[in-house]
Amino acid sequence: MEVKDQTIIYPLPDDVLLTEKENKWRIKLPDEYKEFIKICNGASPVKASFRCNNHSYTIDRFLCILKVIGESDDEFYDIGVVRTQLEERIVADENLVGTELLPIAALFAGDFVFLDYRNTATTEPTVCVWNHEESSDLDPVTYFTSNTFEEFLIMLT
Repeated sequence: MEVKDQTIIYPLPDDVLLTEKENKWRIKLPDEYKEFIKICNGASPVKASFRCNNHSYTIDRFLCILKVIGESDDEFYDIGVVRTQLEERIVADENLVGTELLPIAALFAGDFVFLDYRNTATTEPTVCVWNHEESSDLDPVTYFTSNTFEEFLIMLT
């Protein structure tokens, strides 16, 4: 994937950090996503537009995976930080342990792209758009986008 110059956020995550995050979130990240994040961590794509739910969306940037220690402005784009900020608006069950919706990209105007683990019979999540205006506490509103992360990348124009 082609990304805009100087938008990758360093340090790039390694397998140890990705495994740590998977265990914390109680999910298995798709292999395609792990390979992507290890080279395009937090990057803004050149081809950033896609269609979903009869709307056109534009990716501002993909979120990153960092070891957050409070020393970098880039930590604002860390998946865990964004997940914490959205907290109750991205879960339907306040007693949930683990993750059903994992933010992976920030969209123009406040929405996000998520890996959606809610309806997976396997470990492969689908991809959806989370609508920030329609969502409320314990009632996330999402729109199916693609069956896989790889399929989602192919959609970008």
